[in-house]
Amino acid sequence: MKNNTNSNAKISLREAISIGIGGMVGGGIFAVLGLAVSLAQGGTPIAFLFAGIIASLTAYSYSKLSLAFPDRGGTVKFINQGFGKTVFSGAINNLLWVSYIIMLSLYASAFGSYAPNLFEITGDSSLDSHVYLSGIIIIATIINYYSIAVVSRIESYAVIIKLIILLGFIVVGLYGLFGNPNVEQLSVSNWESPLLLLTGWMVIFVAYEGFELIANAAPDIINPEINIPKAYNYSVWFVVFLYVIIAIVTVGSLPFETIAKAEDYVLAEAAKPMLGKVGFTIITVAALISTFSAINASLYGGSRVSFEVAEDDELPHHLTSKLWNQPIGLLITAVLTLLIANTLELESISTAGSAGFLLIFAIVNYVAFKLSNQIKGKKLIPLIGFLMCSIAFVTLIIQQFQSNLVGVVVILAIIFGCFAFEYLYKKQESIKKNI
Repeated sequence: MKNNTNSNAKISLREAISIGIGGMVGGGIFAVLGLAVSLAQGGTPIAFLFAGIIASLTAYSYSKLSLAFPDRGGTVKFINQGFGKTVFSGAINNLLWVSYIIMLSLYASAFGSYAPNLFEITGDSSLDSHVYLSGIIIIATIINYYSIAVVSRIESYAVIIKLIILLGFIVVGLYGLFGNPNVEQLSVSNWESPLLLLTGWMVIFVAYEGFELIANAAPDIINPEINIPKAYNYSVWFVVFLYVIIAIVTVGSLPFETIAKAEDYVLAEAAKPMLGKVGFTIITVAALISTFSAINASLYGGSRVSFEVAEDDELPHHLTSKLWNQPIGLLITAVLTLLIANTLELESISTAGSAGFLLIFAIVNYVAFKLSNQIKGKKLIPLIGFLMCSIAFVTLIIQQFQSNLVGVVVILAIIFGCFAFEYLYKKQESIKKNI
């Protein structure tokens, strides 16, 4: 464990939990809720619950690895610890960086879907969404270059604001369910088939991505033996509870037809039956704040991943260089996010993001299983996590092959590209050393 004599730099349990909750409750729930309902129908709360169970199993692996190998590299460090600095570990770490870019694209797409509901600039909402999502990526990039302290301040305020609004939505929404005929939609008879329920929770798994950011803060967490496991468990189960209740309120408040029409901004639409246009506006503002803060934080996180991977010689060492006092990976991350967000549909982005993180989390679970004696952890929990993530990844690819071929092609191409690039890069480096 790294010592830090400056107590002001230490992170309390409350702050560590905030990192986990803030990482998860970013743009994910606003982006994928409508998509989840389209797939799972009345079984949407169950889909969120199952996705949360896999997240909690993986959080156990992360907590044990964070205690054994506290490092600001987080996931990158764990994968290298389990496999060494090989082509495989390098490819998976490269995939982590790309997955951050995909998540950024998801958040930007969500921002672009909600923003036109507040401002109309062209009368063409599809054009508006691209203008807004591109603009917010550029603004967040400028802020990241201007000051990391500003990024941190935005995130801390945004976590409080979005949680207050979402908890308020839940309280008012649960009250509004009394006497609402749409509550019948939650009955088992309105659940989709088990396969679509399974697909639903796999596609929305991206909504739980973010708890792994606690690992990056592990070296600075006070009383780590007690607080690190608590930070993971409390943050994940709080968010599981939050998402399940939000799903219940949404499905119980609106007819399926209305949800389908407002798929990209369904959470704002769900506030209308209780609070009318004011509720719609409040949730829209919450979505914009949440997605903006998520873009801000993920841009920084993505650039740090590229820097860490390059430092471990799994990406060209040029990525450790700085541009305007920030890693060059920040600019590359922003440009690639602009490209993906303006090219792919929301479902394809969500599928690619979920598949990427399911594969990465499967690998992390396997590392925890493999090193269970070294990290003083149980073998069974990481093994179950590894199997569930792996099965979910394969099932998602097979199922989406029929309905969302573009998303499947994108993620398979990304995975293949990461392995091909790492193989060629390692081979070239080996040749250089032998000359």
